[in-house]
Amino acid sequence: MSNLAIDAPPEFRLESEERSSRVRGSVVSRTSHLRTVQKFALFMLSVLFSNLAASQAAQQTSGFAPQRRVGYTTGDQWEPAMAADGHGHLYILYPQYGPVPDCPSCKAPSVALLVSNDNGVSWQPSRPLVPFPTGQFDPQIVVDPQDRQTVYASWLQNNKRDIIVARSLDFGRTWSLSVADHAEADGDKPVLAVHGPDVYVGFNHEEKFFVAASHDAGQTFSRVNVNPVAGPGWSLAGGAAVDAAGSVYFGWTAYARHEMPTRPVSVYVSRSTDGGRTWATILLDVSSASPDCDALGCETGFLGAQVALASDAAGTVYALWNAGVVNGGPERIYFSSSTTGGASWSSRADVSTARQGVESCFPAITAGTPGDVRIAWMDTRAMDAHNHPLWNTYYRSSTNGGATWSAVTRLSGPTRFYDYVLPAGFRFPFGDYFSIAIDSDGATHAVWGEGRNYKAPGSIWYTHGR
Repeated sequence: MSNLAIDAPPEFRLESEERSSRVRGSVVSRTSHLRTVQKFALFMLSVLFSNLAASQAAQQTSGFAPQRRVGYTTGDQWEPAMAADGHGHLYILYPQYGPVPDCPSCKAPSVALLVSNDNGVSWQPSRPLVPFPTGQFDPQIVVDPQDRQTVYASWLQNNKRDIIVARSLDFGRTWSLSVADHAEADGDKPVLAVHGPDVYVGFNHEEKFFVAASHDAGQTFSRVNVNPVAGPGWSLAGGAAVDAAGSVYFGWTAYARHEMPTRPVSVYVSRSTDGGRTWATILLDVSSASPDCDALGCETGFLGAQVALASDAAGTVYALWNAGVVNGGPERIYFSSSTTGGASWSSRADVSTARQGVESCFPAITAGTPGDVRIAWMDTRAMDAHNHPLWNTYYRSSTNGGATWSAVTRLSGPTRFYDYVLPAGFRFPFGDYFSIAIDSDGATHAVWGEGRNYKAPGSIWYTHGR
């Protein structure tokens, strides 16, 4: 639904003029004017609702339901992660900023869990996963692809010094916890990958990128520094996958500490074939420096290069990332795949249909049966009535490993009562990642954040379809 400048219809204006010329009594004139205003108001409402209905109908015919808000309805919710199991359960893990209902000991942010037992038809109320007094950050959640039942989660706590890994054997009702890593320096960006008893969590301490590996279902961990000769900066994990042979992959980006507006960003994939003891790293791409978003309160690199990974049942590994060619300029969404266990990768393919110059970022990817790969991202191809860019979440799928793609589907849509959700899009991404998953019936589910700007307010939104 586009923004419209609506004038009163000619018949309303003529009716008002004719009645004013015939009736001189002030009371009658006021009554006529009131009726005209009422008719015009009803006309405007009918136009707005018909446009909203048309937009929602168009979204439904695309195969996806209109977006709906999920999670707590007070405070702010952002950066949601999602997983699906083989028994009809969906899991959304997200940080809650602000008070947590019925949990006076919870501190902001507190990691909250949403569970659906019927593939997203209905959702249980949100609840704190494991209350903790110093805040919890950057949650991730995955389901073991081998048994399609065991659920693992990870996040930062203890002032970001502890990397926590949690496991649930009863569909998220109860959890056992382990500290995968503890350090005096802040951790950041934990990313999970699971394959049977093998559990891997990647994270960084500034420029050093680490992977902590467990081979007893997350009870004990040992860590390895993947990039021991890194220069000063930040090495940020973006995605992880384990292929059918048990090799594990992490995608991550390297940002320089100084002169970030002019320094390139390297996009890497690291793989291990020996359970995380040793690692080989390849350079997947090089991006220009990140777009600037200081006006919206963003931190440096918020809109910069990220990379997400997935592996299908046949062992093909897929990468989706955003990168640019001009420092501070817009970035595109690229896709590549490897059928050689990560030893080589296909040439990058631009998978967005947006016009050149549109900012694109926040890649999300999932894969299922052989060749089944599904991708999503956000971009600013839409504009508001004042020609300011608006964001939307977009989706494509492939049944042949990315050789060809479905048409682009817009997942985000209009809704009422939120000043940051407009007919053509939302004001700004709320959080620097989101998530998609494939359920036990083969449908796609997506959850993402929308907000007024980087700071607040904001909320998380969900849709599903085929």
